[in-house]
This record gives sequence, structure tokens and C-alpha cells, in this order.
Amino acid sequence: MDWLLALVLGYALGSVPFGLLLARAAGKGDIRSIGSGNIGATNVMRAGGKWLAAAVLLLDAGKGFLAVWLASIWWPDAVTPVAAPAAIGAVFGHCFPVWLGFKGGKGVATTLGVCFGLSWPIGLAYAAMWLAMLALTRISSVGGISAVVAAPIAAAATGRGELVPDLVIIALIVLLMHRENIARLRAGTEPKVGKKA
Repeated sequence: MDWLLALVLGYALGSVPFGLLLARAAGKGDIRSIGSGNIGATNVMRAGGKWLAAAVLLLDAGKGFLAVWLASIWWPDAVTPVAAPAAIGAVFGHCFPVWLGFKGGKGVATTLGVCFGLSWPIGLAYAAMWLAMLALTRISSVGGISAVVAAPIAAAATGRGELVPDLVIIALIVLLMHRENIARLRAGTEPKVGKKA
């Protein structure tokens, strides 16, 4: 049952909607009624600027890292079997939070946190791919999609093959959340960072 408890722990932490909470605290109203309607850092930047978006990004990543770290501390004799479900739970909780009618963010920042929690080389590869593709294209979704696809490849390349199935599950969740972005990318209508959604 440890893996199930870790999954629930991850979901509980991941479902905290920092984008919504910080936007309201900053007097920006309900972030879900602005721009793309997403509660993630990219949409928060449209409403509240770079600093507020950076805070949301760090907190969303932090809750993913915390879920994996707590699972590793509480179940030290079974780190991978419980840390990986905690990671999946955190991303799933961010994307489908019960508090918001299961309509949350897209999971890119939270996945960054869980990658660093699972293995720092995977986290570095994820961050590098995200930043590189974002800098190259200036399209937020391209950076996030590229990063989640790179994560299981990085796990295999760094000798952490046992994490590949879990990172593939996380990648599928994030790709599912980006299905509209993918459709706009194919149509050539996906907005760049700094432009109206």
C-alpha cells in the first residue's frame, strides 16, 4: 500500500493551485478568466508580469520536488517504488485538481520539480531542453513538450532505466494537457511568449 499512499501524497501536494492563489493575492482576479484560462506560469505572466510568473513556476516546481522528497524520506527502504508514484501523483494533481473541478495547469513546471526529485541529472536535462527550445522558438508549449519527451530519454541515458515507465506516464499526461497547443502548432497559430493568447 506504500505506493498508493505516495500517489495520494503526490496528488494532494500537486493539486495546490499556486497560480490561482498568487494571482488573486496580487489583485489580478481569477486567472482562469484571463488569456488562455490556464493556472500555470505562462498565463500568470500575461496577467501579472514576469515576477509573479516566476513565483508560480518555482512553487509549482517546488510542490513536485517536495512530493518526491517526502516519499523518499518516509519510505527510505523503497525509494523508487514510492517516489515514482508520488511524482505521477503530483503532476496528475496539478493537471486535475479536485478543488478546481479537475481543471488545472499543464504540468510542465511540476514535472521539472519531480524530475529533480527523482534524479538531478534528469532534472538538469529537462531544464536544459525546456530552456533551449523556449529560447529557440519563443513558444512556451514547444519548450514544455520537448522537455517532457526528453525526460525518459535522459533517464535511460543516465542509467535510471527503472524510472523510464513512470516518466513516460508523466509525459503522456502533459502531452494530453497540451493537445490544443499541439493542434495550434500544426496550424501555425500558437502564440509566442509575450504575445496575447
